[in-house]
Amino acid sequence: MELRDATAADVDAIREVARESLLASYGHAVDEALLAEAVDEWYDPDDLVADIGDEGTVCPVAVVDEDVVGFAESYVVGRRERVGEIDWLHVHPDHRGSGFGSALLERVEAELREADVDRIEARVLVANEAGTAFYEAEGYELVGERRVEIGEETFDEREYRKQVSRLTGISEGVVETGTGDTVYVAFDESERGSEGPFYVAYSDPERERRYGYFCGNCEGTDVAIDTMDRMECGDCGNRRKPSRWDAAY
Repeated sequence: MELRDATAADVDAIREVARESLLASYGHAVDEALLAEAVDEWYDPDDLVADIGDEGTVCPVAVVDEDVVGFAESYVVGRRERVGEIDWLHVHPDHRGSGFGSALLERVEAELREADVDRIEARVLVANEAGTAFYEAEGYELVGERRVEIGEETFDEREYRKQVSRLTGISEGVVETGTGDTVYVAFDESERGSEGPFYVAYSDPERERRYGYFCGNCEGTDVAIDTMDRMECGDCGNRRKPSRWDAAY
């Protein structure tokens, strides 16, 4: 096995690994047509080329006999803490159980540590039993569970975390919207955007009533979300790609 940085020439192989990995992990729980739509949305060739060329992205591939059999992608989110978010980690089902996932994760973790992150996070759907078992075996702590909507379906998703630096605690902000509402911004709960992170906003300081999202680029709350969890700020155009289900396996 060889681990190396992904290149634009790997895009087709990455898409194929993602498709086979998603089918293996979710074929028992998710309609195949939705899985095909997910591959087209999440692994758009132009977007993949842009991500691979981004200096802030960690994107290694695992290669056997010159064939890509696994890949991962992660990046650093500049919240009040520095967080390394694993966007995805896929291994072709024919090569699972041979250490490829662990090797890719080790490579990602090493580069994120060099970037001086405080913790690393990954999200996995509960239906992906192999994925949840993988992160638990790799020393990640289950810190929460939430329901997410993909297309017209709802799934339970688990969030895993590994603390790698100092623990700085939770930071919050209180913001008044243009309509006079007071919202409480959770800077430790965010999603990556094209121009800046989107932070989760609540209507109460106890974080029991979800308000929506706060744009970290323009500090606005006019954030729209579509059925594929695509997110866009109506004030500045900051956007997030369609939601990917998990960091998988």
